[in-house]
Amino acid sequence: MREIIFDTETTGLSFSGGDRLVEIGCIELVNRVETGRNFHCYFNPERSMPAEAQAVHGLSDTFLADKPLFATQVEALLAFLGDSPLVAHNAGFDFGFLNGELRQCGHAPIAMDRMVDTLVMARAKHPGAKHTLDALCVRFGIDRSRRVLHGALLDAQLLAQVYVELTGGRQIGLELAQESGAEEAVSNPVPTSSVVRPPRPFAATTEELARHAEFVGKIKEPLWNTPH
Repeated sequence: MREIIFDTETTGLSFSGGDRLVEIGCIELVNRVETGRNFHCYFNPERSMPAEAQAVHGLSDTFLADKPLFATQVEALLAFLGDSPLVAHNAGFDFGFLNGELRQCGHAPIAMDRMVDTLVMARAKHPGAKHTLDALCVRFGIDRSRRVLHGALLDAQLLAQVYVELTGGRQIGLELAQESGAEEAVSNPVPTSSVVRPPRPFAATTEELARHAEFVGKIKEPLWNTPH
């Protein structure tokens, strides 16, 4: 099964309020295993970056000035996404910006039934706990030392590991290995032979019995002769 883990960075919290998408990072999983394929792009938002947003992700007006517009990269992005389920943390936010950008450049929005929200999953699995990406990385022992600022590709990579843990963790790999082993056993059965070999003699020789009796005779007060 193919799934896409993705994350976005933006100029703010509301696409309808004039904020724009400035970065997207996507990671491909097949059967919950990273394939090494990803899609990552920065976008020129055609507006200034608020200081509070820059403090979160570090993307400045100067850095984004020469980056492509979303509309010029949308075909490559949609080709990478395909028709796979899309997994994000607090996915409604990311879907809101992604679909806003798609509509603005004349594309149909992505259907919401493709959305998988790891925030909802984490709340159901660990009620009452902290559910931020940082908190989940700590819970599952995932190294987040490189996450000094938010970044779409890095956060998608971390979320991919969190998602695997939320959906069964290492046990998934074990189950797949067991299934693979069972299939291999069926397709490559252990060869058996119809040749019947005579039993091998293992009885002690007369000489061995004599040496054993001599050895036992030297034992003083053996336990098997002690009355109970």
